[in-house]
Parts: sequence; C-alpha cells; structure tokens
Amino acid sequence: MKTHTTGEQKHNFFRATAIIITVLLSAALSVYFLLAFYYRGGFGLNTWINGVYCTGKTVEEVNEELLYAAEAPVIVLMTQKNGFTDCIRLEDFEFSCEYLPALEEYVEESNSLLWLDNITLHKNHYILPQITYNEGKFREAFENSLSVLSYSQTEEGCSLQYSDEEGWTFYNGLEGRLDVDKAFELIQTSLEKGQGEIVINLDGLDCFYDVPMDDEQLKIKEVWERLDAFQHIGIIYDMGDEQIRLSDFPGLVGAFIKREYREDIGGGMDYPVISSDGRFIPDETAVEEFISELADIYDTYGRERQFQSTRGDLVTIPAGGTYGTKLNQEAEVEYLMEKLQEDDALRVIQLHVPEYEKQGMVRGKDDIGDTYIEIDMTQQKMYYYEDGELVIETDVVTGNTSRRMGTPEGVNYVYNKQKNRILRGEGYASPVKFWMPVKGSIGIHDASWRSEFGGEIYKTNGSHGCINTPLDVMEELYDLVETGTPVIMFY
Repeated sequence: MKTHTTGEQKHNFFRATAIIITVLLSAALSVYFLLAFYYRGGFGLNTWINGVYCTGKTVEEVNEELLYAAEAPVIVLMTQKNGFTDCIRLEDFEFSCEYLPALEEYVEESNSLLWLDNITLHKNHYILPQITYNEGKFREAFENSLSVLSYSQTEEGCSLQYSDEEGWTFYNGLEGRLDVDKAFELIQTSLEKGQGEIVINLDGLDCFYDVPMDDEQLKIKEVWERLDAFQHIGIIYDMGDEQIRLSDFPGLVGAFIKREYREDIGGGMDYPVISSDGRFIPDETAVEEFISELADIYDTYGRERQFQSTRGDLVTIPAGGTYGTKLNQEAEVEYLMEKLQEDDALRVIQLHVPEYEKQGMVRGKDDIGDTYIEIDMTQQKMYYYEDGELVIETDVVTGNTSRRMGTPEGVNYVYNKQKNRILRGEGYASPVKFWMPVKGSIGIHDASWRSEFGGEIYKTNGSHGCINTPLDVMEELYDLVETGTPVIMFY
C-alpha cells in the first residue's frame, strides 16, 4: 500500500510539471507571435539604419531623420598628371534625395518572425537614397572643370616644340585622350554610392584611349626620339671644383642644333635641320655663345678679384696681374662642334677637361687655392700659406712710394726661381742669393744691405718695386715655393 502511494505521487508531479511547461511554452509562443505581428510592416527590434535607431518608428519618421543628416555630395575631382584639383558641389545643381523607397523596400523584405535574433545581434544597415539633380548643369560644370579641360581641350595630334628653357620637347595629343562621356558616366556611378566628399582621381578612371599615328606622325616621333637622345649627351665639362653635365641643361643642348620652321610638316612647326646623311646640323653660333658664357664664369685672368686678407678684411684687387685662368675658346668651340656630330658623344659619358690659354695652379672659380704668397703692402707683411696653413710670416720692404716706385697691386705668380743673381736697373746693380720674379722685373728676393724690415720704411726708403725679404726667411721660402705659386699683392 505504501509503494502504490509513492508511485501515484510521482505521477502527479510529472503531470503537473508537464502542464506548467506547456502553459509557459504556450505563453512564450503567444508573446513571440504577438511581437512578430507587432513588428510586421515596421522595423524589428534593435534595428539601426545609417546610424538612426528605427525600432518603433514609422517609415516616414525614419526618412525624416535620415534626410536631416544627409549631405549633398561634393565631388573632389583631381588629376595628378596635369596637377589640377576641382570641387563640384551637387547642392549647386538642384540636388535632392529621398530615402522612402529604400526604407519601404527594406521593411517589405524584412522577416518579422526573426525579431528574436535582434535581442543579441545589433543590426546596423546602410541604405542609399534615391537622388536627383539637374544633370545638364552638372555635366556642364564637369566639362568646364580644369581637370577635364586639361585633357579635353588638348589638340589631337603630335609635334616637335622648342623653347629656350626646355629645349626640344615632344607634344603627343594622340595618347591618353579623355573620353568625356565615359568619364561622366563613371562620375555619376560614384554619386550613387556615397555622400559627403567623394574624391575621384581622373587619371585612374578607365576612360582614356589612344589614337593611332599616321606615317607622318610616326616620322615626327622618330625624330623626337633622336632629339631626346641628343639632349642627353654624355659630355661633362670638368671645371676643377665643379662639373657641368650638359644633359642637365636641355635648353642649352637643344640650342646646339640648327632649327627651321617647316610649314610642310604637321601644319607647321619648329624642326631640326638634318644633313643628307641623317645627322643633326650643329649651330656654331650657339656653341660659341655657350663657350663664351663658360669663359665669363670661370676665366679669372685679367679680372678684378676679391680676396680675404690675413689682416681680416675683404680686399678688392684690381685687374692686371699675371696669374689667372683663361679658356681657349677657339679650341673649345672646335671640340664641341666635332663632338656634337659623333654618335659616341650621345651615348657614352665623357669627362672633358677644357683647353686653356692660361691656367693657374688650381682650376675653378677660385684658382688661387690654399697655397699662395700674400703680400700686404700697407702693413709691410708677407705670408706664405701651404694647404691652408700659415707657414711663414715676415716683415718686408716694398717699392718706394715717395719716388713713385710703389709695388703694383695684382694677383701674380712665381714664374721663375734663381740663385745668386745680380739685379740690374737704372743706377743700381744688386747681388742677391735668392730671386723669385712674379711680374716682369718685379720679384721677391733677399736684401742683405738692409738691417731693418717692415714699418714705414717703404714710403721713403723702399725698393725699386721688388719685395725685399730677410735672408734667412728668403732661403726658407725659396725651398718651399714652387714655380706657378700665386702671389697676391695689395695695399
């Protein structure tokens, strides 16, 4: 009897539990389907569209919020090739947008029975509006933008062009022509996919085409390829402290070719003069002008100079000395005229040291260098610098200024060295042990007849123009100085 009671109790428990579960499931299903019915024709739980929370709102309400946040697209049109950037604002062309069709389509396609997924799954959807604008006015603004005009207004053809700055260049209006219709279609497609700022690189769009060249244009291109090779000539002028690579100056090299205006080619253009054997004919006048300009820059002989003195000031030394550099312009014109007609000059790097009529110990604009003799006639001092280091400093006596025998200023050089020489002049014969002439009969030598040097001796008891130097200093200087060493003389 006891066992029967226990079994009946278990049976009643399970039956009660089943009833409760059934009731709960029925209630849950009722709630589920009631909410599914509630969300039908609207936005499901936890639904976001374009950043707007939509649950519980009507399509019209969501549309209004989206329109409030909408921005008219700004097309930033650019071309890196031609360097232009344009901003075209669609709001200037009767722009409007509408989200209702897209929202209604979204609601229609939504399955309200899946609302339960939204409890744990945040749904943020993005929809595109239906936009309208005045296409004609927008097209006009597009076609008149600098980016488009830089392509569409270029002439369809090819030609050789010459300028003093760039030399010979080749205009090719047959390659990379812009298909404006196709470009505009691609721009319109971009509008449908975004808002705000839309950056479009015109160069990157698939809207360019090439026009085939005819026989005459192919010949012009062939001549251009030869001109381009010519302007990349391999000659490098070695001017000492600087090198001049001619290919760095296409305007200069381009001028070396004679040119004429040909009306019979491509409607008329500048054209190089070509010999019967197919070579470019060099323009000797242009070559002469280049060599003359080179001389103007690098020649120092016979010109005024600026010199930083040991005493500290910048001294202006007048022209007229014996030292300096002077290009042999005639020889250089002949050299370059020959090279301009050689194929190797156009292909092979050639370092050319020019010929000189006169040449200093150092080549370059500063041909004095850092080894020289400096004679300061105001302070009656002589200095010898070797590789930039002061080696000798001494008092001297220069030309007698009261007798109008003052030592002349100038940049000269030691052109000879002699020992045990008798210096002769009107009314005198002076034996010296060391003699270094620098300009005519004026030189640097010892003066054993003097017991004092420096000061103002030169004003009343100076030399006949030479630089009198103590014997022990002169002996040392003689051994150190090489023939050709610059001698800078100034007051």
